[in-house]
Amino acid sequence: MRAILSVYDKAGITGFARDLAGLGFELFSTGGTRKALAEAGLPVKSISDITGFPEILDGRVKTLHPAVHGGLLARRDLPAHMAQLAESNIGLIDLVAVNLYPFVQTVSKEGVTLEDALENIDIGGPTMLRASAKNFPGVIVVVDPSDYWPVLDKLKSGGVDLDGRKRLARKAFQHVATYDTAVAQYLGQGMEAFPDEITVSMKKRYGLRYGENPHQAAAFYAEQAVGGGRDTGITWARQLGGKELSFNNILDADAAWGAATDFAAGTVAVIKHTNPCGLASHDDIAEAYRRAFSGDTVAAFGGIVASNRPVTRAMAEAIKPVFYEIVIAPGYDAEALKILQAKKDLRILEADLPPGYGSSPEVYRDFRRVRGGFLVQESDSLAEKDVNLRTVTRQQPTGDEVRDLLFAWRAVKHVKSNAIVLASDRTLVGMGAGQPSRIISASIAVEKAADRASGSVLASDAMFPFPDVVEAAAEAGVTAIVQPGGSIRDEDSVKAADEHDIAMVFTGVRHFRH
Repeated sequence: MRAILSVYDKAGITGFARDLAGLGFELFSTGGTRKALAEAGLPVKSISDITGFPEILDGRVKTLHPAVHGGLLARRDLPAHMAQLAESNIGLIDLVAVNLYPFVQTVSKEGVTLEDALENIDIGGPTMLRASAKNFPGVIVVVDPSDYWPVLDKLKSGGVDLDGRKRLARKAFQHVATYDTAVAQYLGQGMEAFPDEITVSMKKRYGLRYGENPHQAAAFYAEQAVGGGRDTGITWARQLGGKELSFNNILDADAAWGAATDFAAGTVAVIKHTNPCGLASHDDIAEAYRRAFSGDTVAAFGGIVASNRPVTRAMAEAIKPVFYEIVIAPGYDAEALKILQAKKDLRILEADLPPGYGSSPEVYRDFRRVRGGFLVQESDSLAEKDVNLRTVTRQQPTGDEVRDLLFAWRAVKHVKSNAIVLASDRTLVGMGAGQPSRIISASIAVEKAADRASGSVLASDAMFPFPDVVEAAAEAGVTAIVQPGGSIRDEDSVKAADEHDIAMVFTGVRHFRH
């Protein structure tokens, strides 16, 4: 029996090779793997001993040879194949353990050159993996070091059965597919945003007890992508306390983190069912939390709190009396963490801020699942500096109103359409979300705000086809409105705002969130 071992990740490879040798395998290897095995005192030979040909082109060509691939691809059950191997003096190869150069890690380094990237594209490794996996009934292919010991156990007790070989082959093909996806992503940077073909690579983070409902199985996967920023946010958050995350926890935490980190100023979001029921900005993060909580003290129960600043002791003390599922922040003061960890069921997450935070937010592909396909779009990632307000009424907004209008305009982006928010002093005081009619959303927002609607500003995620929202805002005491504009009936809304001395500004940008 013969085995080829050629791995970048050398964890466990020496012990694996030692046991294979003990089982009677003849070991062949390349480069650094061969050196490591030889230094461990193992009887390892060079690939050149199989091919009869030296490595050439700085190691680019070493395993790409009929003596290797004939030994991998020959079907043991076909006499003609076995006869051809005998005629060519080619021996069978029974096991291959290969994992590939760390292409993603290499090209994600600052200052990496195209030459560096190209040199880290593995050719021989994927080719051996594909050949071995194609012929898995005859060849055991191992790409994951965690499989070394199960494979050895089976070899010691009679051999790896067909189902086991098939499982290993699937992992090998998936490993190569993930690798090829990373290479394609790297080479596609700066090219068309939506090419004719794309692949998305994901790696399992962990299993979940169930999905949105207990009868639905679920797991959490991380997107494997070339470039920075993919190791931030909820996907890679560090859990510092509390129970394991659920499917719905992850959805809500992502919405909360997205809302809080969309603001450059210190901001706290309180999220319920992916919508902000509380949101506020303030220089004192504890005060930002208190104001966010005041947005809807009833709905906040069982919600998610996200802060774009480290949690202070004062903020933790304010959180303490309320039941929340999760708190997420970029850090925690030592005393704050101690206070929160005393709440045994509270999940405490620490996450890195997104790339470009506060200045130039990352634009990424946003995938939406439909049956049988995906909708793919650029993320709704606009920097605060890119929001341009154009006053369309006689009444000009005051400086304080402009500040609140900008806050409300960023807040409404995180509310499900049709979305209306009311804000005062950079605090969400009323919100209407997900209604089929915009006026119903406005009515809900006004009802939630109650007395605080008077003197507030209103933001709508989309244009007004009728002046009814303006009329409702005027009746509630709203003093300024921000909306995209663009309706053929804009003049009706502008006229209504003028009649009630309400300042109204257009942004020219819509924020639908379906």
